[in-house]
Amino acid sequence: MAISDLKLPQGVSANAFKSAVLLAEGLALNVAKQLSDAIEAQGSATLVVSGGRSPVAFFQHLAKQRLDWSNVVISLADERWVPVEHADSNAGLIKRYLLQGPAAKAQFLSLYSASANLEQAAEQADRLLSELPVIDVLVLGMGDDGHTASLFPNSPNLAEALQADGIRRCWPMLAPTVPHQRLTMSRALLASAKHKVLSISGQSKLTTLSTALAGDDVAAMPIRAFLQPTLEIYWCP
Repeated sequence: MAISDLKLPQGVSANAFKSAVLLAEGLALNVAKQLSDAIEAQGSATLVVSGGRSPVAFFQHLAKQRLDWSNVVISLADERWVPVEHADSNAGLIKRYLLQGPAAKAQFLSLYSASANLEQAAEQADRLLSELPVIDVLVLGMGDDGHTASLFPNSPNLAEALQADGIRRCWPMLAPTVPHQRLTMSRALLASAKHKVLSISGQSKLTTLSTALAGDDVAAMPIRAFLQPTLEIYWCP
């Protein structure tokens, strides 16, 4: 299957790259352009990214882009409820690979807090996100189960977190694998981004995306909530 074989909704575009390196470079250039345009238009720009291993090369290329980083706000679509020093921390990933060199001047809003429990951590993150400016660029990933951010099928709170008009910005979620405890931005907050990108790689992700496109049960595959006009898909084998 090729990405050109997918029946994409009107307004959704797809970009295919021959390698992960080329995808990371192309995505970094696109995101930097969007952020630069936002800074020129309104004086600042807000970027929300996903964690995990896949975006590392993208982060490294983005950090090298010439931007007025002091006017960029960066946050995470989701976070594992672990300290920044933990190997699985998305905040730690951002600090190691994106907030380097001139990009270290960007303001970073972390979702993690050392609260007594996950619910309290989510409530604190929700309050923090009330200070988040309008999201100019959102970069999402997708799991083989069709989850995106930490909106996992069958997780408690999923129905509430997927409300299109929900007011709450951050929800506690449970992943099916370790580490279980997660924090995630809500569908409503994520969907408010001006420019949305889905970055995926490999045939299995393409198959998952094809399955998602063939149905409309958002709870079964939360990525479906974002397969809407203006989404830009980046894919490589």
